[in-house]
Amino acid sequence: MNKWDHRFMEMARLVSAWSSCYAENRSVGAVIVKDKRVMTTGYNGAPAHTKTCKERGYCLRRKLGIPSGTRQEVCYAIHAEQNAVIQAAKLGISIDGATCYCTHQPCSVCAKILINAGIKRIVYEQGYPDAFALELINEAGVTLEKYEGNPT
Repeated sequence: MNKWDHRFMEMARLVSAWSSCYAENRSVGAVIVKDKRVMTTGYNGAPAHTKTCKERGYCLRRKLGIPSGTRQEVCYAIHAEQNAVIQAAKLGISIDGATCYCTHQPCSVCAKILINAGIKRIVYEQGYPDAFALELINEAGVTLEKYEGNPT
């Protein structure tokens, strides 16, 4: 890890604070970077023009007893990585060959999206219980690095 990784991971943490997720420990941020330039950011939250979990006052997944790492589609929120890729598409920004800094390891759905968007490196801070995501990332040849927090 280097000072740039440290800077961009700090940005991912900052962006995670914008999350509208109601569940504790599930504020996730993502920053997509290319050539040391921030291309887009994303955080987990409800789609535009819909109520957030915080506005609803509950987490649907917790209410239904859905374990972490399963059935990601049963959630009001769009994941941070998905929002970052969507933002790039809306703005016409190429993220092919970029790095995605995430506060959490991507799930399998986000892994597939990042792979197809051309992300070549993923740096994450906290793990996530999704072995299939790791398999996909590895098979696609995307570099996956756990951030340890010590800039050099």
